Amino acid sequence: MAYHIPALLNEAIEGLNIRSDGVYVDVTFGGGGHSMEILRRLTTGRLIAFDQDEDVLQHVPSEERFLFLSQNFRFLRNNLRFNGIEKIDGLLADLGVSFHQFDEPDRGFTFRRNTDLDMRMNRDGQVTAAHLLNTLDETSLADLFFRYGELTAARKIAREIIRRRETEPLRRVSDLMEATDKIAPAWNKNKFYAKLFQALRIAVNDEISSLKEMLEQALEMLDHGGRLVVITYHSLEDRIVKNFMRSGNFDSEEEKDFYGNIVTPFRMLNRKGVTPGERELAINNRARSARLRIAEKI
Repeated sequence: MAYHIPALLNEAIEGLNIRSDGVYVDVTFGGGGHSMEILRRLTTGRLIAFDQDEDVLQHVPSEERFLFLSQNFRFLRNNLRFNGIEKIDGLLADLGVSFHQFDEPDRGFTFRRNTDLDMRMNRDGQVTAAHLLNTLDETSLADLFFRYGELTAARKIAREIIRRRETEPLRRVSDLMEATDKIAPAWNKNKFYAKLFQALRIAVNDEISSLKEMLEQALEMLDHGGRLVVITYHSLEDRIVKNFMRSGNFDSEEEKDFYGNIVTPFRMLNRKGVTPGERELAINNRARSARLRIAEKI
């Protein structure tokens, strides 16, 4: 099994509109697929990559044009400035979970393996999925499942989890699935559990706040004409990215000048986004939910 096959690789690299002497950032290094393609197009340019997962270190190249930072991308601006970088020409974010993280037995990202309920991207983090399931109250759990998983049965799910942990804590994937089995629709259990695990993963890693902080800092660090390229995998993060590219904020509130013209920091280059074609899906079915959005800073 490959460590990670990058989704929409060619489309993402083309979207960056790479100059050979430019400065670029890959905030989700992962298996290094996107980073390697960027490096191939640089001569005197520079690439800075971020990733908080220690497992990716085995894929980090030794290359003078390349700087790897073992950090969450929410610390983008401070890390770039610490390394003497004030402006960048492009930033790429592939927000998906890597093959490795899904397939590694002890990471707990998938309901298809009976492992510990972990889900930490950064294994130095203190909060695991099991911790949230066993400590949050019913209202907080329901809010988590509704906001991050868009599950309409969020209250029922929370109630069953509370009922289960009154007799024994939830530690393993099987514990959570057994606790919620009667709520999962018989005709579409996989989708139900995918949303449930997505919600927990987002909460464990504080993904939504991290994404918003990174996007705001990317806008600040991008030079005029610089490209912001983001690949999303679910509607919640895609909505955030789309709104930010369209209006410069997360509520899609349009600011207008004295003459009624919309004031925005970006020019969107593909308003509907790009999705994988049949050829890519035949090789990498896990990319089926990917959507690529590209914007250029005005």
